Amino acid sequence: MTPTFGCVILTMGKRPKEFAAALESLKNQSGVDLDIVVVGNGWDPAPETTGVKTVFLPENLGIPAGRNAGAVEVSGEYLFFLDDDVKILNNNVLGRFAEILKKHIQTGLLQPRIVGAGGGQTPRRWIPRLIIGDPMRPSLATTLAEGAVVIRRKLFDEIGGWPANFYYGHEGIELVWQVYNRGYTAWYITEVSVEHPIVSPTRHEYFYRLNARNRVWLARRNLPFPIGQIYLLNWFALSVLRMRSFSSAIAWLKGFSSGFLTNPGKQKKLTWSAIWKLTRAGRPPII
Repeated sequence: MTPTFGCVILTMGKRPKEFAAALESLKNQSGVDLDIVVVGNGWDPAPETTGVKTVFLPENLGIPAGRNAGAVEVSGEYLFFLDDDVKILNNNVLGRFAEILKKHIQTGLLQPRIVGAGGGQTPRRWIPRLIIGDPMRPSLATTLAEGAVVIRRKLFDEIGGWPANFYYGHEGIELVWQVYNRGYTAWYITEVSVEHPIVSPTRHEYFYRLNARNRVWLARRNLPFPIGQIYLLNWFALSVLRMRSFSSAIAWLKGFSSGFLTNPGKQKKLTWSAIWKLTRAGRPPII
C-alpha cells in the first residue's frame, strides 16, 4: 500500500521564491500519496497557489497555531510539516520516512538533517541533541528543528497538536517531549536532508520575550515538581550568562515573569518513565 501523507506548508507570503521552491520540492516526492495544504498566516495564498488546498488565516496566529490549522485540513497516516523557506533536496525523502516509520513501530517522529542554503557550517540549533558531535551521525532526538518534521497522525492527534498559544519558540521541544510521554521515540535522520537559509533567530524583535515566556510555559505545562523548578533555574542562569545587551536582558526578564503570571494552558505532565527515556536518550529535561 502506498504511504499517505498529510502535508502542511506554513507561509506569510513574504518569501515567494522560497515558497515556490518548497512547494515544488514537496510535489516532486515519489512513491507516496500527498494531501497538501498551504496555510497563509495573515496572507491569502489562494491567488498564488495552484493544485493544492489553501487556508487563509486573516490574522497571523503564530507558527504552532498555523500548523494546527493546516493539520485539520489534510488526511494521511503521517503528517509532514514544512516551512516555506525549507526545500527538500531529493524526491524520495518522504518515501524513506515512511519506510523507517513502518519498520520501527515505536518511532513516532522524525527530523531530517538540515543543511544551510549556499553551504556553511550547520548551526547547533538544527541538530536535535545535547552533545552535537558529527552532524552526520543519526541519533535519538530530544529537541526539534521544526522546519521539516514527520509525525504519525494518530500520535499527533493524541498529543493535541502543537501548543497553539506559544506563537513562536519552543513548540518543538514540547512536541518531542510528548512523543516520549506517549511511549514513542523521536529520531534525527541524516541519510536524507533539506535545505534552509542560515539566519539568526534573534532577528525577530519578540525573540527574547517569547523565548523566556515559552520556556516557563514549557516547564509549567510539561514537567512535574521538582523537575520543572530545576529546569527553569538552569535556564535562568544560562540565559543571564549569555546576555550581551541590556535591552535583550530586559525583554527576556519581562518574558520570564510573564510566563509565571499568565495561563500556559494544559498538557499532560511527563511521566517519570518519559523523563528516564529522555535522560537515556542524552538529555534529561532539566537542561
